[in-house]
This record gives sequence, structure tokens and C-alpha cells, in this order.
Amino acid sequence: MRGKKGELHSDPEDPPRKRANKQRGHGTYDNDRPPIVGTVGRESGHVRLRVVHNTDRKTLEAHVHQFTLIEATCYTDEWPAYNHIIREHATVCHAEHEWARDDDGDGVREVHTNTAEGMWTDVRNYLRPFKGVHKDYLSGYVAIAEFRRNLKRISPEFIARIVALHTDYT
Repeated sequence: MRGKKGELHSDPEDPPRKRANKQRGHGTYDNDRPPIVGTVGRESGHVRLRVVHNTDRKTLEAHVHQFTLIEATCYTDEWPAYNHIIREHATVCHAEHEWARDDDGDGVREVHTNTAEGMWTDVRNYLRPFKGVHKDYLSGYVAIAEFRRNLKRISPEFIARIVALHTDYT
């Protein structure tokens, strides 16, 4: 049987094809793994997604400060670039197998990143049928994924408010 798992490839000059870019660690635009940063409101469900060149402190702070209210509480993982955001901030430490935490003792584990993880699942599922998107076009696909996610929050009441605002100004 050809291609049996563990069988050495016969020609070292022509290695077998690898699927996807499976480099370890955080991606960057330069290593062809452009990161996507995102925020999602727990109460509103409103999503903001952006393709960025890297996930350094400056980039993440700018995103959080642009797309969250000053009085918002930010829940993140332990990535150090989040340490200096100017918002109330709580983290879960995935490295220590912590996924949710109850800080105030009321029985509700309010410190978690599950809302954002669900958002990333939606984005990944939206992008999957395209079987890879060139990084130059990724921001357009991500914008559509953001629009689709936010569209789920548009209700007849929301449309009525927009129409009422429009008729007030005409």
C-alpha cells in the first residue's frame, strides 16, 4: 500500500505536499498568516473585525480603544499585548487550563472569552468554503463575515428606528 503513514518519502528533493501553513505561534502579515482582530459586545452582540499586520501591543490597544466604550469591561486571554488597554480588564489563563472564572462569587462565571470564541467559529465557518483566501483580499472577506454576523442582530424594531430617524430629518 502506497503512502502508508510513517513511510519515508523516497525523494528528499521533492517532499510531500503540506496542507496549509502550520507554523507555530501567532501569525503576521509578513509570514503569510495575517491575524484578524475582533471585538464582540456581550450584550449587543455587535462585532468589529479587522485584518492587521501583527498582534502587537500598539495594534491591539488601538483596536480595543476604537471599538469599545470607555466604560466597557474587556475580557481577554493572557496574551501580553492586552496588558495596557485602558479599560476595566479581566483575563483567563488558557495556559493554566482556565476557561471561565467567577470573580465576584455570585455563582456566574462572568470572566470568559466564550463570546469571542463563538464569533471566531462563525468567521472560520464562513471562510472555510473558499479553501484559502489570498492575504491581499482577506480584509474584504472578513468585512462580509462581520456584516453577516451583525446582520443577525437587525430586527424589525431596529429598522423602524432607522426609518423614524430618517423621517425626522426630512
